[in-house]
Amino acid sequence: MGTYSEFEGTLDAAGMRVAIVAGRFNDHVTKPLLEGALGALDDLGADSVPVHWVPGAFEIPLVAQRLATSHRYDAVICIGAVIRGDTPHFDYVAGECAAGVARVSLDTGVPCIFGVLTVDDLDQALARTGGSEGNKGIEAAHTAVEMIDLLRNLPRAPQPRRGK
Repeated sequence: MGTYSEFEGTLDAAGMRVAIVAGRFNDHVTKPLLEGALGALDDLGADSVPVHWVPGAFEIPLVAQRLATSHRYDAVICIGAVIRGDTPHFDYVAGECAAGVARVSLDTGVPCIFGVLTVDDLDQALARTGGSEGNKGIEAAHTAVEMIDLLRNLPRAPQPRRGK
């Protein structure tokens, strides 16, 4: 067997600049997620984490993009909750939010963490805000810190050459 190397980020947020975008719709779900994320970031040593409230999950990617391109933040945590109803609205909002957050990450190189719950009912949401499934806000904070550290330790992407 040949040799190989492994790389992973650590959970030390000291000196990291993290912002949060939170959807106000379903705030009985998003507020506990936000509290979990903020508590975890504080426990990991992060300072002064700004929270940017948007009307709902659909609006999260635009604000995440603005924050990611500002060069002020090492990561953006996106928090929201989309609960399935009786119409196809869920599919459009959840899918576009997920695709938008992923696109912001790839386009900017800034980790944009998808801490948006996409669940069938309120019971599933509550199980993920501190219930039997833990608090997904804490997981999102841990993911952000780990990704910042990992990316800091990876080679930088080559910059395109400018004209001759």
